[in-house]
Amino acid sequence: MSVRRSTVIFAWLLLLPAVLYVTVIVAYPLVDTFILSFTDASLKKTTNWVGTANYEKIFNGTFAQVIIRTFVWTAFSVAIKMIIGTFGAVMLNAAVPGRALFRVLTMPPWIVPMAIGIFMWGWMYNGQFGMISGMLQNLGLVDGPVAFLAHGSTAFWATIITDVWIGVPLVTLYLLASMQAIPQDLYEAAWTDGAGRFYRFRRITLPLLVPAMITMSMLSLIATFNSFDIIWILTQGGPNGDTTTMIIDTYRTAIGSKKYGEGAARAVLICIFLSIFCIAYFRVTHRLASGESR
Repeated sequence: MSVRRSTVIFAWLLLLPAVLYVTVIVAYPLVDTFILSFTDASLKKTTNWVGTANYEKIFNGTFAQVIIRTFVWTAFSVAIKMIIGTFGAVMLNAAVPGRALFRVLTMPPWIVPMAIGIFMWGWMYNGQFGMISGMLQNLGLVDGPVAFLAHGSTAFWATIITDVWIGVPLVTLYLLASMQAIPQDLYEAAWTDGAGRFYRFRRITLPLLVPAMITMSMLSLIATFNSFDIIWILTQGGPNGDTTTMIIDTYRTAIGSKKYGEGAARAVLICIFLSIFCIAYFRVTHRLASGESR
């Protein structure tokens, strides 16, 4: 056996665990879900092939509104997290007294178990004994109790605020780490030339932070698009479906109504949307890398 051939075999042996993992954990469930989406699988004993009927039901029903609501929910949540996270990273990176304490204080929303944090927000949103409603009444901004989760518009924004509270620490710490990787020589040279703080941020920090911001936006987008716990614990998709996103609707269809075929079709659409996001992300990062290499 030649050295080259033995090297190739050894390389494939090293890759074998990863290949098995992707095949068993990722590829097989995806293929099985795709096939299932073309059937009428449910709790009944027989499963029939129905072709594209499940997809036709999706687009002929109210699922289009669910798709739009999911994109709006995700866009607002990710945008707010990125804005607050960027601002927080800049503040934590500044040379101010007590900076280490401020960094520690950013961690609780991320450290606290998600379910406990969501239940805490649900208590604060309560109209009868919630802290937010009580503060608004004490300030004279409202005349009576406000049940934020009982009305569609307020419940929608309440779930976004909760998601932002949970996701901001990760965004802040990721961008903070990226900022600290920027060479200090660039800031010292700009400071020597008389550049102000805002100019240094606009011309040095922000351009060098763009790749990290794009990566964090993509990771946050995927996590937010697939977010289930926050909405389900707070509203279960209500009231009147005003906070129902694609993942909630998929759960209700596949698990709640036991319509596995229709639920699989919804899951396939979620995978398609996320794949499009990933392709767009890789194209953007490739362009950035190509531009930097020139």
